[in-house]
Amino acid sequence: MTKILITAAGSYGDVAPYTGLGARLRDAGHEVALATHDTYAPLVQAAGLEFRRLPADPRTRRPGQARPAAPGSKRALMRQAAAFVKELGGGIADAAHEDTGLLLLSATTAPLGHHLAEALDIPSLDLPLVPGAPTGDFAPVVSGGRSLGRWGNRAAGRLSLRIIDRLYADATRDLRSRLGLPPATPRTVRRRTEAAGRPVLHGFSEVLVPRPADWRTGLDVVGNWWPWHAPDAQLPHIVEDFLAAGPPPVFLGFGSMAGGDGERLSTLAAAALRRAEVRGILQSGWAGLTTRHTPEHADLLTIGDVPHALLFPRMSAVVHHCGAGTTAAGLRAGVPTVPVPVTADQPFWAARLASLGAATAPVPFADLSADNAVARLADAVTQAVTSPARRDHATEAARRLAAEDGAGEVIKAIARLGV
Repeated sequence: MTKILITAAGSYGDVAPYTGLGARLRDAGHEVALATHDTYAPLVQAAGLEFRRLPADPRTRRPGQARPAAPGSKRALMRQAAAFVKELGGGIADAAHEDTGLLLLSATTAPLGHHLAEALDIPSLDLPLVPGAPTGDFAPVVSGGRSLGRWGNRAAGRLSLRIIDRLYADATRDLRSRLGLPPATPRTVRRRTEAAGRPVLHGFSEVLVPRPADWRTGLDVVGNWWPWHAPDAQLPHIVEDFLAAGPPPVFLGFGSMAGGDGERLSTLAAAALRRAEVRGILQSGWAGLTTRHTPEHADLLTIGDVPHALLFPRMSAVVHHCGAGTTAAGLRAGVPTVPVPVTADQPFWAARLASLGAATAPVPFADLSADNAVARLADAVTQAVTSPARRDHATEAARRLAAEDGAGEVIKAIARLGV
């Protein structure tokens, strides 16, 4: 038995997959703690894992950051992100106990966790949910999803890593000092890690992102880790009653995006769904979607947190922001998607779904402010629910996803470490 500490920081989609992975590791005989923000303590504990606190909770501390960045605000966002990372660094150091035998690190926590592993002299595994290593196959996932050509993609990927190094510079200096380690820059530690050929297991599917052939040995794509939910979990009665009252509805939600924009988005969503002549389920999320502002909303239902694994298979289509986890959940359910990407890696996943044939062309979130937003969203929904080809592509993708066992691959990798 190994005492494993998983560290994950960010929004729900950045954390929830590690609850399912942690539960599988626990079932395999390991003792597992998950360090994350207070917001997700109930989620961690429900999965039977020990909760350990990380500071800088994005939900309670800076909910306004869920809004898309305003033009010209990149420098301010970098300062905010650096402050977030610096606060996180102190929490990472506190989360590990003396008997911790292995660190499992998300993309956000890995640049900090490597120093902790060095100080404790224990192994670690990087378990990112998105591709981060430079490749000629595609540009960095945060660059908007457009290819720059093979040379340009690789160059942009290297630049992206240097930007991340800058972002973690202050936190690295403080953390290494606190841990009694000699000074070293994030770039030095990253290059040292890369040179050692340490394994990195990516928690997404090759159905969406085939492993780039120009990645070094040890960078593997193993399949998704799914958020934990109780084996006997069921949809709330109000949801079941709504589903039974008519044809399969369309799901619409923006996850941790668009905080505070609920009234406008709710009105727009209701109008688009009504124009498409479909029933709808709005997931409130950080935007606060609700039917309160929508007249004649008998064909609409607002819900809170409900496992996508239970809800999505009952939908005729799903409309969402295309976070990595929600993207995978829609594909796993075998239903077509209308991608409405907001920021960060979301345009990348939206483009992947569309290229797979399981989604309509993306409707960028920024375009929902245009005069034709209702008509455009309604048209995309109509395409999603009426196209047999899109449903066939989604069904085939779901079949392939069902054959993967991402958590099982992590268990095998841990066994190879011999801890």
